[in-house]
Amino acid sequence: MTDENPFAPPTPRAAVPPANEPTPAAGRTPEPAPTGAPAEEPAAERPTAQLPVQHAPAQGQPAQSQPTQQLPTTGYLTTIPAPPAVGQDAPHTGSEASRTGTDPHATAPHGTAPYGTAQPPRSRRSRLGAGTVSAVVLLGLLAGAGGGVGAYALLDARETARPADAALPRPAAGTTHVDRPEGSVAAIAAAALPSVVSIEVRAQQGVATGSGMILKSEGYILTNNHVVAEAASGADVTVTFSDGHEQPAELVGATPDYDLAVIRVEETGLEPLVLGDSDDVVVGDSVLAVGSPLGLEATVTTGIVSALHRPVKAGESAEAAFIDAIQTDAAINPGNSGGPLVNSAGEVIGINSAIAQGPGTTTATGNIGLGFAIPSNQARHTAEQLIETGTATFPIIGVLLDPSYQGEGVQVSEEAQQGTPAVTPDGPADQAGIKPGDVILAVDGRPVSVADELIVAIRAKAPGDPVTLEVRSGNDEREVRVVLEERSSGQ
Repeated sequence: MTDENPFAPPTPRAAVPPANEPTPAAGRTPEPAPTGAPAEEPAAERPTAQLPVQHAPAQGQPAQSQPTQQLPTTGYLTTIPAPPAVGQDAPHTGSEASRTGTDPHATAPHGTAPYGTAQPPRSRRSRLGAGTVSAVVLLGLLAGAGGGVGAYALLDARETARPADAALPRPAAGTTHVDRPEGSVAAIAAAALPSVVSIEVRAQQGVATGSGMILKSEGYILTNNHVVAEAASGADVTVTFSDGHEQPAELVGATPDYDLAVIRVEETGLEPLVLGDSDDVVVGDSVLAVGSPLGLEATVTTGIVSALHRPVKAGESAEAAFIDAIQTDAAINPGNSGGPLVNSAGEVIGINSAIAQGPGTTTATGNIGLGFAIPSNQARHTAEQLIETGTATFPIIGVLLDPSYQGEGVQVSEEAQQGTPAVTPDGPADQAGIKPGDVILAVDGRPVSVADELIVAIRAKAPGDPVTLEVRSGNDEREVRVVLEERSSGQ
């Protein structure tokens, strides 16, 4: 412990001799008592007078030693203060010592002889010759050597008297080798982590955190719309990179319809991740989820693709995102939003966006093995639109659906809703001959049974794409070809 440490325990000052205490000069012999005077008895050894030791604060340290205040921590970890090191004084609080720096009950440090001890007079002895002194010294050395040998013999006889050998086994040199071939979890994580960032958005309502991935070397970053939604209202966005440095970011564009957004930092030379082909993904593929769950940056979890084409409706009804999602059992928690879902080739096949919640819960409580990601093909198409125009479009067929319908397929509403016709005049469905009350059974051969499934299946396409709908009118079933129409986000 050095005096430069502002929280070091009080440092005791060295004891000093009393100012008026006489001390015999070195080498002087006490004078004999006067003739006729009674012989002076040797003075009895007086008890040692322990002087109070004053505890002076270290340099730059206040006189009162205060315990270090534990600052509040962010996130979900709590720092527990370490106990004082062995031999350190406990902090003085509320006592005279803490107010003045002087402890009236302290004793001199061990190994320091206190001053003020009375010295007894020397007794008269005859002088010893040099030979006699040498013999005494030699005898002392021999006795010491013999005592040492005896002590070791005694310790050897008592096995419990000495500690056991604490040397633990070590691996043989050159035998330790951990195989991390290309395609292993460790290799994929090492390649992906430098291109994944943590995002913080500060608004009047509070602080939102999430994840993102570097999309282009010129500073473009892809994330979820719900992570940076407040940036559209002027909230500050900060990006933290894998090496710890931070950069402010601005919103390039966002769409609540797909829950995607692009932000940009003023930095170049970044290493982007590659968006793979999500159409090649199959159930059972190994995947890694990378991000900052609960604020824990650079976290990697593993799992598999559990299902495909899960219809996920995320967000509030007014701005709900309809996602034709990839389902995974890789652990995804709040804060993972916007981070990449990576396959065994190190390519991004999805953007982590949502997690399932148990029945009866209104907020996400954490991973339960059901996480959902936006397919990379959808992310690529939308991100390109956001970078080029700042907005994104989505496809429609121009019908209103009846959510109360119970039965096979999805029914087109029979009546207008809030002034909007059930089938948009001259829209794609109208041109294909679809009428109010018709039931849509499948999209490109993929059966649909609820409204969200139909919407998600259409949103997975691009405006201008043709789709084949299986439609039932009364007892008549037929296939119709519909060319999807474009609509911009917010319309």
